[in-house]
Amino acid sequence: MKVLHTNPRDDGFHMPAEFEPHSGCILIFPERSDSWAYGGYKARKAFAEVCKAIAKSEKVTVCASFEQYENARYLLPDNIRVVEMSSNDAWARDYAPTFVTNGKKICGINWSFNAWGGLENGLYFPWDKDDKMARKLCDLFDADMYDMSGFVLEGGSIHTDGEGTLITTKACLLSKGRNPHMTKEEIEEKLSECLGISKVIWLENGIYGDETDEHVDNICAFVKPAEVVLAWTDDKNDPQYAMSERCLEILENERDAKGRKITVHKLRLPKPVYVGEEECGGLDTVDFRPARTVGERLAASYVNFYIANKAVVMPFFGDEADEPARKMLEELFPEREIIPVYARDILTGGGNIHCITQQIPVY
Repeated sequence: MKVLHTNPRDDGFHMPAEFEPHSGCILIFPERSDSWAYGGYKARKAFAEVCKAIAKSEKVTVCASFEQYENARYLLPDNIRVVEMSSNDAWARDYAPTFVTNGKKICGINWSFNAWGGLENGLYFPWDKDDKMARKLCDLFDADMYDMSGFVLEGGSIHTDGEGTLITTKACLLSKGRNPHMTKEEIEEKLSECLGISKVIWLENGIYGDETDEHVDNICAFVKPAEVVLAWTDDKNDPQYAMSERCLEILENERDAKGRKITVHKLRLPKPVYVGEEECGGLDTVDFRPARTVGERLAASYVNFYIANKAVVMPFFGDEADEPARKMLEELFPEREIIPVYARDILTGGGNIHCITQQIPVY
């Protein structure tokens, strides 16, 4: 593995869309006791179901700590690779490498990770093991690495169409805990240099209560060029209504990098999901404070799906909106199998299916 200090755009690389072909997918086995209730046993079963669904059409690699390696190897089927690698938690989307391609090879990008806000408003400390994973994974996959450490970015904060357009949220990328020394224009230029994009669409917000400072991957996702799904509610009393309405207004008045208008499909949210007393009782504290409180609203969204080569793996919540959401994704991805996984036990950890996955594109 070579460490590269040029920038991907000038070297002819760009970030492909998630709906383009993959050579594999990375996940991290959960164990953190203030994220995953009651030793993480239910969460691990949900993770395993996600792994199995993705492994139907692409190679899955799961990173597990020394302490959890045997458990991961026992729980996961033989066609899933398990490697020992230390981490602070299990969010592969946010600190596994962002992979870029020039059509002949892939390289990884190593961003700085500071647990979604660092000492300003981050969610845990330390995060040093997470911050080292991109380099280790580039080594594992024999991919040269662009070293962009010093620029704080999580994979869940960006979505690209593979044709020059990127969507993100101001709430996240312009937050004080990311890159407060940089202007919006400087951040755009950095994204352009690193990901080969020429147009950034800035949504104001993401999902209400999303503790990542409202990552875009919970509110909006490309399903093909110039076409997105947007998390939506018709309940005007829900604070999410105004947030989604503003996103819709922005998207309908923007054009992508190729000058195309953007088609928006409203993917309706489940009813608000709240943390229960039993779930709270199974979590360790964080800095002498409860990790979750009873009645806390979680950022549940069907947009947090993963697009695999031949499937879309989506969260289910035991809600009446589950099936309509599945049917919409069936219509939008007719060439892929829609595989639902009951994901509440992932959601209570702070994210969902897209958050725990990171795709590796083909060359």
